[in-house]
Amino acid sequence: MSARSSTRRLTRRRFVAGTSAAAVAVAGFPAILRAQGGPIKIGLLHPVTGPISFSGLQCRAGAELAVEAVNAAGGIKSLGGRKLEAVLGDAESKPDVGVAQVEKMNEAGVAAIVGPFASGIALATTQAAAKHGIAHVVDVGVVDQIVERGLANTFRFGPGLKSIVDTALSNLVKINDGAGKPAKTVMLVHEDSAFGSGMAKTLNERLPALGFQVLETIPHATPTRDFTNIALKIKAANPDLVIPSNYNNEYILLARTMRQQGVRPKAIYSILGGGANLKFIKESPDDAAYIIDCNHWFDNRNAEAKALRQKTEAKGLFITYEVMLAHECVRLVADAIERAKSTDRAAIVKALAESTWAGHFMPYGPTKFVNGQNQGARPVNLQVLDKDFKVVFPPDVAEAKPVFPMPRT
Repeated sequence: MSARSSTRRLTRRRFVAGTSAAAVAVAGFPAILRAQGGPIKIGLLHPVTGPISFSGLQCRAGAELAVEAVNAAGGIKSLGGRKLEAVLGDAESKPDVGVAQVEKMNEAGVAAIVGPFASGIALATTQAAAKHGIAHVVDVGVVDQIVERGLANTFRFGPGLKSIVDTALSNLVKINDGAGKPAKTVMLVHEDSAFGSGMAKTLNERLPALGFQVLETIPHATPTRDFTNIALKIKAANPDLVIPSNYNNEYILLARTMRQQGVRPKAIYSILGGGANLKFIKESPDDAAYIIDCNHWFDNRNAEAKALRQKTEAKGLFITYEVMLAHECVRLVADAIERAKSTDRAAIVKALAESTWAGHFMPYGPTKFVNGQNQGARPVNLQVLDKDFKVVFPPDVAEAKPVFPMPRT
């Protein structure tokens, strides 16, 4: 064999090896190598089928409206006006399916992920996104473990469970004291996943020190189709307060069943109540009347918040906290990409960590992340008054005073 032919073969072998390595690199980094000048892909991951699909669909609607709004305003200006493109994923109300969707989104080359509503799903999807260095902005999931595992890619825009419970219990004491302390006994009803079980555990630990006796704690599955037995247990115990911790369908069914069975506590006082939506109020105004809930809500004085409500209703939907939070999380991601001037995942994570975004319409201070948790976030107390939600606490954003105890009609 001549030296020349040997050299040719060696060169070809090296060329084939080199191109194979390049192909692997392209597959491994699709966002950078396959979509430099095209739209910026954002993963919108929510449970749009399964037992918590109502909330997932609401989140998706809010997130898609935000994508439209960012694009209509000129896209990401620091990147020449590149537009956002939603990559939709359905977690099917299951953590393992959520993880599979993260893997698909990674292959699709998403720059960041917003979602996935439920805490149990978020615990899984944030971990999966961390393997690929994808910024994962949690829109609703409140379990504090989500941001307590040291995952540098994970950011929660809204308040966490401890913060919400602290606010809710502080406000409950103020409302009860202001009415002459009519409420002394409590029953807890909770769904049995990470959200409800964690809430029930915390309330059992905290309520006695505040002067409330917990008579009974009743767990239930999601979905639950019949709350008759639970309502009859509540009626027999006759607590002053019922505190439910469950998702939309179960929350509404419990409230309806309580009224049907003649259960009349001094108040239904929920914390992150799943029925905190205007659809429930419109369809069942008597069942919803006077319910108090400590939850996520917008600053009703803000013009952008009012505009989002109009856009949501124009699509035949109801404005809910899921719509609001998912919408603002997409805008938060867009702000981070704008400041990063890059779709590089590490750059986006860094920009989120350094965020001071104050352009939101929530009743928050400026965004400041400490270990992934937004320190500027806070919940508010809502009450169903005049067939609508009114903010009744804190005083600086309140639209009305709380009615407590509720009238026994």
